[in-house]
Amino acid sequence: MFIVTLSYTAPIEQVDALLLEHRAWLDEQYAQGVMLASGAKVPRTGGVLLVGGLDRPALDALLAEDPFAKGGVARYDVVEFAATKTADCLAAYRELPAS
Repeated sequence: MFIVTLSYTAPIEQVDALLLEHRAWLDEQYAQGVMLASGAKVPRTGGVLLVGGLDRPALDALLAEDPFAKGGVARYDVVEFAATKTADCLAAYRELPAS
């Protein structure tokens, strides 16, 4: 599972110009079952994504398709973690600890 933080690298007006496309891209990822949660940072300097069901190369390819990436308005920082405990609704994303 991955936590992805986005940091805006362009003025908010340039980010907002791509917001509808970015949200449509997010909708596609939710439909594919890889996007688990998303939202804006507070204050609005970027965003946070919770992604599951992909390996790192697939995630990198996915993020490259985000309109924010294509438009050059955001930087992405990725943290991979093994979820050993989750809410029941995320049980499919749990990983067993190594023996």
